[in-house]
Amino acid sequence: MMNDPLGDMLTRIRNAQMRGKSTVSTPASKLRTWVLDVLASEGYIRGYDRVATDNGQGEIVISLKYFEGTPVIREVKRVSKPGRRVYMSVKEIPVVRNGLGISIVSTPKGVMTDANARAANVGGEVLCTVF
Repeated sequence: MMNDPLGDMLTRIRNAQMRGKSTVSTPASKLRTWVLDVLASEGYIRGYDRVATDNGQGEIVISLKYFEGTPVIREVKRVSKPGRRVYMSVKEIPVVRNGLGISIVSTPKGVMTDANARAANVGGEVLCTVF
């Protein structure tokens, strides 16, 4: 049994990029696809495809992105964990590396970046930061 599915996906992405892999697969879930939608729209990954498997859950195959041989995602950190959830109001949402990175926030209006959450004037659970 996996305690932190989102943390597992972020670790798989981090490990695959350290090894220079072009794709990485992870079990499918709604939260993972919402986070991957944000990463794809911000240009951190090329995209992803959902693949059906025998167990019915499915798998997500993530296409990683590199620029001149170096990974586009330099650092990815899980902020809110199952043991300690981190909720912030719209005024408290952190700015990552002076705006060069993003925070991914789960809000009542959906999973979005920190800039979109500020524009929508909503706070929520800070899932992770990406630079």
